[in-house]
Amino acid sequence: MNEMTKAPETSVARAPGKAKLTPTMLNHAAYITHDAEATTRFYTEIMGMEFASTILDDKVPSTGDEFPYFHIFFRMGDGSTMAFFEAPGLPPQSKSSHPAYDVFNHIALDAGSPEAVHEWYEWLTGNGLDVIGPVDHKGIILSIYFHDPNGIRLEITSPTDPTWNTHTEQAYKDLDGWVRTKKEAEAAGRDVGEALLDYIHETRKRYDG
Repeated sequence: MNEMTKAPETSVARAPGKAKLTPTMLNHAAYITHDAEATTRFYTEIMGMEFASTILDDKVPSTGDEFPYFHIFFRMGDGSTMAFFEAPGLPPQSKSSHPAYDVFNHIALDAGSPEAVHEWYEWLTGNGLDVIGPVDHKGIILSIYFHDPNGIRLEITSPTDPTWNTHTEQAYKDLDGWVRTKKEAEAAGRDVGEALLDYIHETRKRYDG
C-alpha cells in the first residue's frame, strides 16, 4: 500500500485490513422511468449515448418479484452505462421528505475537461434545458446541473484539481472529525446539527488559504 492510499490512524472504526477486490469501473447505474421512449430520445439525442442493450422480463431475477419490466441501457465513452426500468402500472414516486434528497441524490458524468463543461452548458441550454452553473467546487471540480425527463438530477463535471480523488489521508481525517463531533455533541446533550455546522465552518477555512 503506497503512502497516497494508506489510511492514517484515527478513531473511526474500519474493517481489519484492506479489501482485496476493487470494482474496475461503473457497469451501470439504474433508475425507474415511466416513459422509455422519452428517456431513449433524451439519452441518445441530447446526451449522445449509444442505445446499448435491452432486457424484457415478467419478474425480477434477483428477488423473484413479479414486476414485469422493460430494461434499457445507454453506453458512455468508457463503456459504463446508464440504465432504466419501465414497469407497467407503477405509481408515481412519492415526494421526498426533504428537499435535500432531491439535491444530493444525483449522478455525475465526466465531460473530459473544464472546457467541455462549458460546451455542454451551451449545448444543453441551446436545447431548452434549465441548467445550473457552471459551479466551481473549491477549485476541485467544475460542474453544471440539470434534470432528465424522469426528474433525475444529472451533473456534467470535470476535475480542476488533477489529484482530486487521491486525498485519502485527508478524507480519513475529515471522517474522523465528523464522527467525533457527532459523538461529542450527543454525549454533551448538544444539538448535533449545530455542532456539525460549527465543524464545517472551521474545517472549510482550509479552502480560503
